[in-house]
Amino acid sequence: MSDQSKATVGVALAANVGVGLAKLVGGAITLSPSLLAEAAHSVADTLNEIFLLASLKKAERPADRSHPFGYGKERFFWSLLAAVGIFLSGAGFSILEGVYTLITKQREETGYAIVYVVLAISFVLEGASLRTALRQVRQEAAEASRPLLTFVRRSPDPTVKTVASEDSVAVIGVVFAFVGTLLHQLTGSAAYDAGASIAIGLLLGYVAFALGRDTKDLLIGESADPVLRLEAYRIIEADPGIVGVSDMLTMQLGPDSVLLAAHVDVDDRLNGGEVEQMADRIESELQRRLPTVRHVFLDPADITDEAAELQAGRLRVTEEEVAGLDGQQRVDDLNAITSG
Repeated sequence: MSDQSKATVGVALAANVGVGLAKLVGGAITLSPSLLAEAAHSVADTLNEIFLLASLKKAERPADRSHPFGYGKERFFWSLLAAVGIFLSGAGFSILEGVYTLITKQREETGYAIVYVVLAISFVLEGASLRTALRQVRQEAAEASRPLLTFVRRSPDPTVKTVASEDSVAVIGVVFAFVGTLLHQLTGSAAYDAGASIAIGLLLGYVAFALGRDTKDLLIGESADPVLRLEAYRIIEADPGIVGVSDMLTMQLGPDSVLLAAHVDVDDRLNGGEVEQMADRIESELQRRLPTVRHVFLDPADITDEAAELQAGRLRVTEEEVAGLDGQQRVDDLNAITSG
């Protein structure tokens, strides 16, 4: 990850530490359920930023004998822990605090000024962190020629999703807490404050689920972007030494690293030296046009009718995935992939 990304995570970490302390002190003084829920949210975010910073350092280690494909999946593992942290520390506590307040009918008639001051400080700091994160995400989306939401949703970099999601939810959570506190003050009913706490918890739970689902898929071996898969297939099939491709598999090894393996039917007229040249030619072309394809394995094999039918089915599925995008989006996605 770039120094800019590390700086973005650092800004988010500093903001979460300051905001978390303010919310925790304010919540302890006023016993405001929504403020305590926001404090738990900030604690979870702080731990998550630490996880993300740790993943950046660990993922940069070069490949070695025990990890021949590198340590790129460290990013996926620590991001999964961050998602679990959001769910347990943030969502769980917020919902329990709200439910406890509803059951016990806890009422807090004083300390509103403290709550509003803490929320105002939180909104400024969280907003500054969100602005920094969005600036980077917009820049990366523009460089990749992808719309912002599409870039965040389809990016294999879990750090982008985690930072952007956390900061967005943090700002929304502050608004929820403000509304709940204001209605509590106007009506005298703590149910509004408790409802805000539960709403914050549910929002955090949804974000944690979405992040955990996406990161889990990457961690257990998700295939590369369908546009990349289709383009890679066409590059291999277009080589004059290839009669056909019976199977092609990809796996995302890291945000900017893809493994590709394919069974190919080689022209029987080629001798051993020509087959080696063909393999080198295909690998060079793949890495030139698709820079994230770092590891290429081609296995010469005769194509049986069954294998050909199976590959044709897989190819149709991939083409349907790509066809689900509009024409301009397919062009933008291919430009994003080929630009690295």
